[in-house]
Amino acid sequence: MAENDSVIAAARAWRGEPLALATVTSTWGSAPRPRGSHMLVHADGRFEGSVSGGCVESDIMQTAAEVIAGAPFQVKRYGVADTAAWEVGLPCGGEIEVMVQPVSAEGFDPELFDRIAEARDDGRALTVATDLSTGHSYLRPVETGSVFANRYDPPRRLLIVGAVQIAQALAQLARTLGIETVVIDPRGRFLTEERFPGVTLDDRWPDEAVEAWRPGPATAVVTLSHDTKIDDPALIAALNSQAAYVGALGSRRSHAARRERLAAAGLSVEQLDRIDGPVGIDIGAIGPSEIALSVAAAMIAAFHDKV
Repeated sequence: MAENDSVIAAARAWRGEPLALATVTSTWGSAPRPRGSHMLVHADGRFEGSVSGGCVESDIMQTAAEVIAGAPFQVKRYGVADTAAWEVGLPCGGEIEVMVQPVSAEGFDPELFDRIAEARDDGRALTVATDLSTGHSYLRPVETGSVFANRYDPPRRLLIVGAVQIAQALAQLARTLGIETVVIDPRGRFLTEERFPGVTLDDRWPDEAVEAWRPGPATAVVTLSHDTKIDDPALIAALNSQAAYVGALGSRRSHAARRERLAAAGLSVEQLDRIDGPVGIDIGAIGPSEIALSVAAAMIAAFHDKV
């Protein structure tokens, strides 16, 4: 999860200092944070990340202080606590299980943060296993028994082809979702920092650019230019990759024509069926911002394998 990046960065910055790591190991019902969420606690009271969005963090900080002081690692379970629900519990009605372990060779080895960061930079997934009987985390293959396996996926990325008005809205929305965003367009007048602040700009021809970014299961590619000379090469490159989501702007009529062109270029029916066209979830969107919202929703659904 992108939210854990700040925890990893803090752990590397606080290296050598007394720390404890809290991790959501199980969830039931309307849990506020997903399995695998982290909260890093420093001995001086500083912390980074969250395991419940604020519901149980105070109790976790107390437990972390005990672990830092030498107490054994702990696994705690939180749910609705009736009259105490607003003190230590989850008023939303869900339940979570949280493991608190020392950041040390006997718990969560500090070197693991480096390995996770390196894997994410390389676009690789990495799984860290924790023996729930000892609280020791390791990179060896996940064994049977009481083991919690936490998979760290590479950061999500969105490649937007066509620096048009919808792309401006979509780029900013993707940034708020923690998705690395690249806008691709060989037309220099369209592709400017003033129009796309805070995102990566790529002025290569779209097929070259898409191939260079190596789309994988954590990447979405969306074509928005309405120019077949720009969109079609990008779609061919995307459909020959492992991109999680490929979307193309246009009406049903234009999409039917697009399928004919791409089929003539050698793409199979199975590849063509991967295209979400017209792009986005049908919410009756009007205007660039609403269209961007519908595209973002479809992209997130694909990342979660819900399409």
